[in-house]
Amino acid sequence: MSNLIQILELFGGIGSPRVALRNIGVPVKAIDYVEIDKNAVKSYNSMFANELEYQTQSVVGYNLRPDALIHGSPCQDVSVAGQQKGADENSETRSSLMWETLNIVEDMGVWRPRVVIWENVKNVISKYMIHNFNNYLAKLSQLGYKNSFNVLNAMDFGIPQSRDRVFVVSVLGGKEFNFDKIERKKCIHIDNYLQSNNDVSDEYIVQAPSMVAAIGNKKGIRRVPIIDTHCYTITERQDRAPNSGVVSIGDGRYRYLTELECWRLQGYSDEDFYAAAKVNKKRALYKQAGNSIPVPIFESIFREIF
Repeated sequence: MSNLIQILELFGGIGSPRVALRNIGVPVKAIDYVEIDKNAVKSYNSMFANELEYQTQSVVGYNLRPDALIHGSPCQDVSVAGQQKGADENSETRSSLMWETLNIVEDMGVWRPRVVIWENVKNVISKYMIHNFNNYLAKLSQLGYKNSFNVLNAMDFGIPQSRDRVFVVSVLGGKEFNFDKIERKKCIHIDNYLQSNNDVSDEYIVQAPSMVAAIGNKKGIRRVPIIDTHCYTITERQDRAPNSGVVSIGDGRYRYLTELECWRLQGYSDEDFYAAAKVNKKRALYKQAGNSIPVPIFESIFREIF
């Protein structure tokens, strides 16, 4: 591959793979970036406004020749937290959009990306969803790819967030990607990612009686963990039902994670966050963090690929 890595981001969110390549010093051009959430697009454009002259380009009439295609297709219909409608081809669920990625690869003709990377929730390999997962791998094999996958947790890459996700790396006509070779990092204490409680406004204090009652519960549907050394999976609705947990501020009171903290816990820099915060409001910033892919995982994968 050339020194400049050309990527195609589908269901691109806020550009986690592009951020990762930037962070490890790999020159990157986004041939195209596809995302339907207008607020995520605003954040993406703001974050990369001063990085390179290259702009995202339309796939219409463009001879796409990406080195890598990365997609994190919607997980709502396969997630344990969702209604598990599934991702069967032609089912028209959001998660079935994974098949559109394969159509794009196939339609490229002779030229195909050297690498296709797919990320999704762990439940995609459950007994209820595994048939679609296996079909996805089979179709990529038919297109000439060698597939390998692994469940990776952000905590094994230095981030104090327990977040399990399935990563599939498919290499065109080459050896299978070896997940054992990617660099892991020791997880550091979450205190290094949190703002001082004195710097966090009172609007983040948990006040709703139902939420207060759920804090620290070990059983039942309503349970909100108290953050100690790390948090749990960051989701879209951090200020409503924080699966990630809440922060103790003393005197039996607790607060939600801030938007900045959620971005940090996905591996983004404060500069990335503040660029996005210029063009988006609180709820959108929470959603973007919850839908993102931890940047350090991509960093380790890309170091091994490139």
